[in-house]
Amino acid sequence: MALYGASTEYVLHSLIWLVENNEPVSSLDLAELQDIPAAFMAKLLPKLEKAGLLVASEGVRGGYSLARPASEISILAVVDVIEGRKSLFNCQEIRGRCALFAEDPPRWATQGVCGIHAAMLRAEQAMRHELAQITLADLAGQVREKAPPHFIGDAQSWFDSRIKTRRRGAARKNKSLRNKTTITRSS
Repeated sequence: MALYGASTEYVLHSLIWLVENNEPVSSLDLAELQDIPAAFMAKLLPKLEKAGLLVASEGVRGGYSLARPASEISILAVVDVIEGRKSLFNCQEIRGRCALFAEDPPRWATQGVCGIHAAMLRAEQAMRHELAQITLADLAGQVREKAPPHFIGDAQSWFDSRIKTRRRGAARKNKSLRNKTTITRSS
């Protein structure tokens, strides 16, 4: 069983696009670009906005933007918002249940923190420390290094075409509403 689910993966991949994009990007566009379920994105991005990691804007050119520089947003901050703070290990205190203990376990058996639990806590702290060190800017940089030079530009063109499509659709809708209003007034 994975500790962090698809939601974390979806969001982190989407946020990388916000690092590279100077304009707000709609949750639908982020979902469609990556073949991610749009309903997931529509549910997850408002959580990041509420936590102060994203800013939302309305309108045809609306969508989400990073609330602060990508170099100031750690993976840990995103994970904690999307997944909540989860422990890697849930100690059941089995050490006190040994069949060799008559009734109550001896003090030596349960004294202090369980060694297994302590090891798991250290591992969790190391993981959280590592996730806190990696930023969205770091992730976006890795994509830039791997991708061919035209890829980021192609993605930007794709986002721009989506905005133009929405703008044309909004203009047709407004024209249709004006025509209906004119017909209603003339009647």
